[in-house]
Amino acid sequence: MPRRENVTLFNADSPTVTRVVPSANRNVVRIYVPSILVLHYTGMKTGDAALERMCDPAAEVSSHYLVYEDGRIDQLVPESQRAWHAGVSSWAGERNVNSHSLGIEIVNPGHANGYPDFAEAGIAATITLCQDIIKRHQLIRADRVVAHSDIAPRRKQDPGEKFPWKRFADAGVGLWIEPVPISDGPALAPGDQGKEVEQLQMMFARYGYGAEITRIYDALTWDIVAAFQRHFRPARVDGIADRSTIETLRRLLTASSAIA
Repeated sequence: MPRRENVTLFNADSPTVTRVVPSANRNVVRIYVPSILVLHYTGMKTGDAALERMCDPAAEVSSHYLVYEDGRIDQLVPESQRAWHAGVSSWAGERNVNSHSLGIEIVNPGHANGYPDFAEAGIAATITLCQDIIKRHQLIRADRVVAHSDIAPRRKQDPGEKFPWKRFADAGVGLWIEPVPISDGPALAPGDQGKEVEQLQMMFARYGYGAEITRIYDALTWDIVAAFQRHFRPARVDGIADRSTIETLRRLLTASSAIA
């Protein structure tokens, strides 16, 4: 068990929780009602190592929940309090994401450690946890269930292209449409400039990404395209806005408008 000096126990918010392991890395007062749900992978070799880090005051990182490969769920921070999981990030114009969100870390060693498939029991448990959270927090709409890479595309890749977003959406967690098939044809790429790039950036900003309208296919635009592909068009993650990527984004915006 990680260090727990001067950390007060609390009651679990969800009946899916296996145990409460309080982390000191939190703000006791939450100003805003949670309206964003952020899914992460731990990016460490073991779940125990991830738990130790999220309970270490020197690390200054935490999440509300930690889901293990076998389906066990630890709660580290009460939902009424602010966990430190999002870092420098933004979604739908909100840059103080930690104050507006709940965070779930799912045990997976991540891209730097081979990036294996997610464990079946862990995914099933995460879906059940998310369903419970969304039932209790009605401001968390489908288009506000996001990846860490969605809110921090310049820094993060998690939970990555192997994460089963469609399965989550089919269970009522998050928004998903079938990606438009990849085909040959014109594409927007780094260095391109003009109206088409501006329209692309505006579409990303409209969905929620922290796009800047520069009319230049710059490094930030590449990062956002790659993050979008990891989430919504995982068959090819290359940062190039081909027809499949752009048309998938357009259809996603239509679906999002219907639930707003």
